[in-house]
Amino acid sequence: MTTESLPVRTEAPARTTTKKPAARGGRRLLGQRAGRQHHAGPLAYVLLTVTAILSIFPLYWTMVAASTDNTRVSQTPPPFLPGPNLFSNLARAWDEAAMGKAMINSLIVAGVIALSTVMFATLAGFAFAKLRFKGRNVLLMLVIGTMMVPPQLGVVPLFMMMSELGWSQELPAVIFPTLVSAVGVFFMRQYLSEALPDELVEAARVDGAHSLRIFWSIVLPVARPAMAVLFMITFVHAWNDFFWPFVVLDMTNPTVPVALTQLSAGYVRDQSLIMAGALLGTLPLLAMFIVFGRQIVSGIMAGAVKG
Repeated sequence: MTTESLPVRTEAPARTTTKKPAARGGRRLLGQRAGRQHHAGPLAYVLLTVTAILSIFPLYWTMVAASTDNTRVSQTPPPFLPGPNLFSNLARAWDEAAMGKAMINSLIVAGVIALSTVMFATLAGFAFAKLRFKGRNVLLMLVIGTMMVPPQLGVVPLFMMMSELGWSQELPAVIFPTLVSAVGVFFMRQYLSEALPDELVEAARVDGAHSLRIFWSIVLPVARPAMAVLFMITFVHAWNDFFWPFVVLDMTNPTVPVALTQLSAGYVRDQSLIMAGALLGTLPLLAMFIVFGRQIVSGIMAGAVKG
């Protein structure tokens, strides 16, 4: 009996000792693979180059068309090199479309809408993501449901409301209907659901912090990357918005897209002048992206890592 049990006792440690080095070796190999950098192949460089060219070409063509005259733009084939009339066309577009006042108005409208959307969307996203209250899911479904309603359906009652308030032809008529968006609320709710741990909120509750204190001290630092992305997207959308400002504003107090319609008036459209105005309207967005591009990209990457 004793002699038969001895091989079993001696083989069990041998099996465990042979598996441990394999496990350690496997972990070491996985660690080496995880830390290894992957190099892009020739096909990746080709695809990235084509994507970059297709993305930059519309802006380049706008500059080329803005630097020539209307006759040259209409020729076949069209020009592909910049001409000598860029600054003169920019000056004409600036004067004829009152671009100075239009840019100030667009900066006010886009800035206020972007700031309010980021703040309200972050507050609502935090409430929907981490607070427990009755009717939370129903309210969230109602917010998401508003995204499916075309905004053109509410133009007539909204215009009547702005007229009753005395805001017709004024900037508040453009700002107040878009102080918050359902897309922003849903975006911040999804981000905070993943990036903000429930334990962190509960620990703040235990320490005696109320909801606004938690929002100011905990939620805002965590949500900063998503807030930067939402601000950029909302600012660009408000800057380029044409339909509602065109309905509620006139040429005496326009935004940039509304002012550009003045350049296309007349029997013969000056395409080079229109392109010069479009280039003027695009330059502030390019300048903002150049200044804050690194922060925006880092915010997107931080949000992706946390997600």
